Amino acid sequence: MTDERILEPSEPDDKPVINWSTLLLVLLLSLIAATFGYWMGNRQTTGPGKSSADAGFARDMMTHHGQAVDMATLMRDRTDDPQMRQLGLDIMLTQQAQIGQMQGWLTVWGYPIASTDPAMSWMGMPTMGPMPGMATPEQLNQLRNLNGNEADGLFLQLMIAHHRGGVIMAEAALQLAKQPAVRALAQSIVNAQMSEIALMQELLLQKGFPPVPEESGMSDDGTMTP
Repeated sequence: MTDERILEPSEPDDKPVINWSTLLLVLLLSLIAATFGYWMGNRQTTGPGKSSADAGFARDMMTHHGQAVDMATLMRDRTDDPQMRQLGLDIMLTQQAQIGQMQGWLTVWGYPIASTDPAMSWMGMPTMGPMPGMATPEQLNQLRNLNGNEADGLFLQLMIAHHRGGVIMAEAALQLAKQPAVRALAQSIVNAQMSEIALMQELLLQKGFPPVPEESGMSDDGTMTP
């Protein structure tokens, strides 16, 4: 007898398929390319001092960027919105590549990745607490427990604050750093993150959330206010 079972067509999945193995490979290649490129271009240059703004910015921004990558990774599995997935992917790729570039600087200069100095000492604002815009463990746990539009809203709120903090640090590097490559990266961070802040504020409104207000001591362009 022939098998006359009828196979029901499966429901189409409208979510974009992302090959995360490929994404991880791209991130790894970005790190290698950024580090190698900077090494080849700067192997004969003299680095800044160990306690310089250049070195301090590199260390602190690596930590700051690392949390942004973590938050984007958390969001990617919790959103139903392709635009949010693309935003998260952009943040992951850009900031992971910049982490590789800053690691490359410290390697070329002969300095360790970690430092015993308090964060933001290079800015004249040493702190033993979190750097500006960093999400708390409680906020990250809350993001882990949300899905869909609620996850989108919290991610946007946290990332806007995070970007504003990153802009503060990058603006300080523009004033204090001496290495042209460091200043160039700081300017690119200011430009990119200010553009993303504006986009994320619009996305919040589209999703039914109010825009993130300015924090005390921080203006909407990410600079410090009295």
